[in-house]
Amino acid sequence: MTWLRDRLELILFVSSAVSLVAGGAAWLPGLVALAHGLWLAGTLLGLAFSIGWTVDAIRRHQPSVDVIALLALAGALWVGELFAGAMITVMLASGQLLEARAAARARRELSLLVERAPRTARRRVEGGVVEVPVDEVAKGDRIVVGTGEVVPVDGRLMSSGTLDEAALTGEPMPVERPVGDEVRSGVVNAGPPIDLTAIAVANESTYAAVVRLVEQAQASSAPFVRTADRFAAWFVPLTLLVAGVAWALSGDPVRAVAVLVVATPCPLLLAAPIAIMSGLARAARAGVVVKGGGALERLAAGRVMLFDKTGTLTHGQPTLADVITASDRVDADTMLRLAASLDQVSPHVLASSIVTGAARRGLPLAMPEDVHEEHGYGLRGQVGTQEVRVGKADWIVGDTQPAWVRQVRRRADLDGSLTVFVAIDGKPAGAMLFQDPIRSDAPRMVRALRGAGISRVVLVTGDRADIADTVGRIVGVDTVLADCDPADKLAAIRSEAALAPTIMVGDGVNDAPALAAAGVGVALAARGATASSEAADVVLTVDRLDALADAILIARRSKRIALQAVLTGMGLSLVAMVAAALGLLPPALGAVTQEIIDVLAIGIALRAVLPGKVHTIAMPSSDIAVAHELKIEHDAMLAVVEQIRAVADRLSTEDGDLVPAHTLFDRLERELLPHERADEALLVPLVDRALGRTDTTVALSRTHAEIEHQVSRLRRLLTDLDNDTVQPEDVVELRRLLYGLYAVLRLHNAQEEESAFSLVPAAAGRASNA
Repeated sequence: MTWLRDRLELILFVSSAVSLVAGGAAWLPGLVALAHGLWLAGTLLGLAFSIGWTVDAIRRHQPSVDVIALLALAGALWVGELFAGAMITVMLASGQLLEARAAARARRELSLLVERAPRTARRRVEGGVVEVPVDEVAKGDRIVVGTGEVVPVDGRLMSSGTLDEAALTGEPMPVERPVGDEVRSGVVNAGPPIDLTAIAVANESTYAAVVRLVEQAQASSAPFVRTADRFAAWFVPLTLLVAGVAWALSGDPVRAVAVLVVATPCPLLLAAPIAIMSGLARAARAGVVVKGGGALERLAAGRVMLFDKTGTLTHGQPTLADVITASDRVDADTMLRLAASLDQVSPHVLASSIVTGAARRGLPLAMPEDVHEEHGYGLRGQVGTQEVRVGKADWIVGDTQPAWVRQVRRRADLDGSLTVFVAIDGKPAGAMLFQDPIRSDAPRMVRALRGAGISRVVLVTGDRADIADTVGRIVGVDTVLADCDPADKLAAIRSEAALAPTIMVGDGVNDAPALAAAGVGVALAARGATASSEAADVVLTVDRLDALADAILIARRSKRIALQAVLTGMGLSLVAMVAAALGLLPPALGAVTQEIIDVLAIGIALRAVLPGKVHTIAMPSSDIAVAHELKIEHDAMLAVVEQIRAVADRLSTEDGDLVPAHTLFDRLERELLPHERADEALLVPLVDRALGRTDTTVALSRTHAEIEHQVSRLRRLLTDLDNDTVQPEDVVELRRLLYGLYAVLRLHNAQEEESAFSLVPAAAGRASNA
């Protein structure tokens, strides 16, 4: 029975089409009785289904144009217009089939949530550890959670631990939790095995609550009302009125039947789904999967856009942001190369970020030897002839904290960064800072969304307020809601939905309830499927946020074309209804006229297949190749920018040592300036060609000139200082100039990421944070 129910529309369409075509084939050689029998079967089939659809609409108190089809089929039987009846059945069946396919969507919102939920827990008992079903865990039980395992129930830590809480908060940075902290179910142990005491049973724990929120949000989502049904509120009464008046004035029931035949809502049942289906196809080609025509219409209607931060406006994983050296003994590149070489064999969550950071700078890595993990502290091993340690500050520098460590921690606290410290040959070498960088295309995407008709943009995140506010300012949102758990996000959706149709964008398990509750839920799944992509109505399969603005434009264009097709078809149907009421169109001719109207309406709807306006920028392959090369050079300049700040930090008014400054200046002239000149010669014209105008790159050219100017000033200052005795005020001026150059380069690099490299497919990569 389930198989039959799932394929009912297809069976109806095939059966009705066979009866119509077979009847026509029988009629051509003169087998009129057989033809009428086949058409009669098709008409009766349509009548049976129309009765069912109409009864269902009445039971749901929902207006429906299906009643017109019911009356038209009954009238065709009454006056013997069997061909017209069979044709109406085919049109109804094709409309139902198209609508069913357009509205079909994945109903597996809870599947990944349920699959991810732990089925068992490891409980400590006398003599060891036993594995038990998670439902058997009681409050007070002591649970062991291994590395990479999901915490099965809410608990209190008996030992410190490193936890990946992204599933609940969306925050990608692992969190260090001390003994006594409460841990929620659903988070992942990202460090050594931990012990915790259960403070809630499984069905009362946090992760179970997330699943229930998804269920409740789905239950509260209003069903999609067909375009045809919205027109039915006035079209059905009007049709019945015209048919009744025609019958009453003429005394001929055939006129009423003719009115019903030409009023059969095929433009609604065919033209609208064709336009919507065309929109779905165009969106898919843009890298956006829209799960059904209902979702496409709701996407077109959206006016308020809500974004999760992590993985949506940011990259969603820790990225190397800065390398700080403890002294001049080891430079930043050497320290990073040795740390990345050691971390090639580490399973730690930050190891891949360290290795990726070194690879982006083109540093050659060696395979480590004699590697040992110090649980809870870090990793040690031999890289070439040097002994390397990577891990926590206390393990690297000991209990006493020198000034550079305090500086690192202060910067990390201000920026919301994560730190990893490095020692080489038993001596502290420095530290690495990690951030979740803002996506370079996020600000441009928000501007594109406003151009596509979004009137309000809201950032709703589980992250802390200062970080969220920073992201909101850079990206350009209207409102920031921070420190939100899944329930808070759900409340925000409902609050905004009371004012205007909402669209929610997220990529984590914690976003699933909000995605299900929003008018349209949008998930980013370019880096793999998540529970959010199952709960969403729209899924971005490309790692480009501007595709969402394209999808909105496509949705609105498709809806507009569908409306044009419907209005044109129904308008002509109204004219035909008047003609039929006056006796100018008998049922047979009315059926032919209706077919002509249908073809015209479908032709209008097929315009949705043609390309329309989008925000995505097409670039020739030669320009893409050039941009890729410049991006590699751009990433390689990160170390130079960091060296500027490091040299400025260590300048002393006491000893006046200018050797590091001269070394830096040589590197600026040898590496940085040639790169900036290449950007001006190649990247600026490339962006101008891509955008079709030259005013957008004025700022880029201005900062290129400013960088040249600042380096020239540095040259003159160093030349003057070489010829004179270095005074404290000279060192202060040199430090001021270096910090100014550092600030200009940081802003310029972010500017290039946003306005240039974000335009290039597969070239934007990770934000530079330089």
